[in-house]
Amino acid sequence: MVGLSLGLALAQGGFRTVVADIAPMTAQLDPNFDGRVSALAYATIRMVRALGVWDAMAAHAQPIREILVTDGAPGRAASPFSLHFDAQEVGAPQLGAIVENRHIRAALAARAAQEKNLTLIAPAAVTGVTVTGIGVTATLSNGETVSAALAIAADGRVSPLRENMGIKTIGWSYPQTGIVATVAHARPHNGVAYEHFLPAGPFAILPMTDNRSSLVWTEEKAKAPALLALDEARFNAELAKRFGAHLGDVRVTGPRWSYPLSFHIARDFVRPRFALAGDCAHGIHPIAGQGLNLGLKDAAALAEVLLDAARLGQDIGALDVLKRYERWRRFDSVAMAASTDALNRLFSNDIAPLRLLRDVGMGIVDSIGPARRFFMRHAGGDVGKLPRLMRGEAA
Repeated sequence: MVGLSLGLALAQGGFRTVVADIAPMTAQLDPNFDGRVSALAYATIRMVRALGVWDAMAAHAQPIREILVTDGAPGRAASPFSLHFDAQEVGAPQLGAIVENRHIRAALAARAAQEKNLTLIAPAAVTGVTVTGIGVTATLSNGETVSAALAIAADGRVSPLRENMGIKTIGWSYPQTGIVATVAHARPHNGVAYEHFLPAGPFAILPMTDNRSSLVWTEEKAKAPALLALDEARFNAELAKRFGAHLGDVRVTGPRWSYPLSFHIARDFVRPRFALAGDCAHGIHPIAGQGLNLGLKDAAALAEVLLDAARLGQDIGALDVLKRYERWRRFDSVAMAASTDALNRLFSNDIAPLRLLRDVGMGIVDSIGPARRFFMRHAGGDVGKLPRLMRGEAA
């Protein structure tokens, strides 16, 4: 999703762009391919509008009108302290939107097919990258080679291209597994997203279209396999213990997925004629739902840096040009990664003093309007130096 968004931004700016993807697009659009949804911040929605992608996914997007954050444990009443965000407080119709990843991919693929400057090759893996002083050549698994001024890797957390270029990472695995499923419920969600902090980790209920919600259940790694192996009735019973009664009867519809959770930051985001974007540059905990937003901000910033350099007649693959992108994105990426890591460590336990500290902290933030509105703007990706695309302008 990050790579194709970046390819579109560069192609729309006038660059001839090739995007290679290891998975065929027909597979990526299948409901069983992924199962995950993404929370698009409102700055990200401005970006996909500017790219001409939003209209194709808007019918599948569920607006987030409120976010409710609570703390508790299965079988125990929730803390009296909570944190409540309401879009009306900041004068916005929504705080963001929840969209299934397959619909995001479909919208991007449809727009890419209309872009004359962009060639999408899928399925094809990049098996090698050779850098010279004047360009870069990529070898593809289908036997093709592509020569260009710059190669950009957006090939995920376990990035072969990052390894190929000798870029090291700092990171670790969490003792947690993310369980993902779609649930149907008896009562309407009214566009409210819930984040329950349980001792094993955050339990997020994200509103979807058609009176469904996406469940992102963080569980201890040792316990996750047994939960995933439960039959439908027993899994729904475990789900109900954590879900609460506010949406009535709940049941899982469709498959369940699980994903290992980890953290990493690349030591470098760039090399001469090579750059990282998205999860291969930084992988964060899903506690705040900011992974895709962070990657798309990379794409917007890199497109802006490259297009500005080209307009000035500069070599877009030169290290001094690419370092502008790295300086722009590195601090924000590290700050977001560190804050999500700290939040996960603070909330994923049942230690009484920490539980009291975090609950009182939520209550204080909830009672202070300016602080609450700042966190809403931060969740919406609307703080700091925003790339033009995230302001709704052309890159």
